[in-house]
Amino acid sequence: MSKTRVVIAGYGNVGRGVRQALAKTEDMELVGIVSRTPDRVKKEVGDAIPVLPIADTAAWVAAFRPDVTILCGGSKQDLPQQGPELVQSVCTVDSFDNHSQMPEHFHAMDAAAKASGKVAVIATGWDPGIFSLERTLANAFLGVRAYGFYGMTEKGGLSMGHSDALRTIEGVQDARQYTHAIPEAVEQVRRGENPDFKPGDMHTRECFIVAKPGADLEKIRKTVVEMPGYFAPYKTTIHFVTQEELNSKCAGFPHDGLVIASGTTGEVHHSASVEYHCRWGSNPEATASVLVAHARAAARLFKAGRSGAFTSLDIPPAYLSPLSQEELLAHWM
Repeated sequence: MSKTRVVIAGYGNVGRGVRQALAKTEDMELVGIVSRTPDRVKKEVGDAIPVLPIADTAAWVAAFRPDVTILCGGSKQDLPQQGPELVQSVCTVDSFDNHSQMPEHFHAMDAAAKASGKVAVIATGWDPGIFSLERTLANAFLGVRAYGFYGMTEKGGLSMGHSDALRTIEGVQDARQYTHAIPEAVEQVRRGENPDFKPGDMHTRECFIVAKPGADLEKIRKTVVEMPGYFAPYKTTIHFVTQEELNSKCAGFPHDGLVIASGTTGEVHHSASVEYHCRWGSNPEATASVLVAHARAAARLFKAGRSGAFTSLDIPPAYLSPLSQEELLAHWM
């Protein structure tokens, strides 16, 4: 059986995680990496993997002949531009994570993918992605709102998308953002109150920012707290730190999250609840592992003659698995 040929587009923490996840598969192979900074990537990967500039799409598509390209750029600037451009030439998978702009990203990718006859699997990872599916299932089973909470530990969870958004601000050299769930909000949901929460009622945000020399700290602070879709609705705490302090205090990429739905069943209103909790020692590696499974699904969708944009809600779970239908029936049903 021929292996699914995969290209990684963008080689940061998620790209590295994708490479590691692909190495654990038997049905997929990494055939190349494309980057805006190919010289940097070549120094890191050596001769093990060919690397080409991402801008010359025709050249690397011809050279690597990918079945799927996994887009590992940021949601704020990279994916909205790269996605519609690259899907004109190759099937793509991305981890776009700006919930407030999800319909716009879907429709842009759907139009581009249908025009080219390709498949674009969008917004997949653990949230959006796994949590999107869990929210949908819980709502379907109980008929109530399902809530997602992130950063359940005291330290909170490191958000790659929000950290990336911070680093796009003028005057910011480096940054990390931690999300903290509000414990009382979690308990309200568990009690079955089904509160009408606004985003800021469920989480707070904590930012550690290294400013460039001479940067206007108050301007950076104002830009952060007013950033729509990321920080504007939330109580946000900002710490300006040195690079050394950031490296020390914010080492690693831990994250976790919880989907909860509480309701009742039957005429006597028996209590019922659904909870799904995931804990990740490495947020980028977790996202990468989910991306790789969805790359498998994208290749299968394309082989089946499908085109356009798809989310985790649109894909049969069997398409994500390397196992055959007979193996799934025998061992997982």
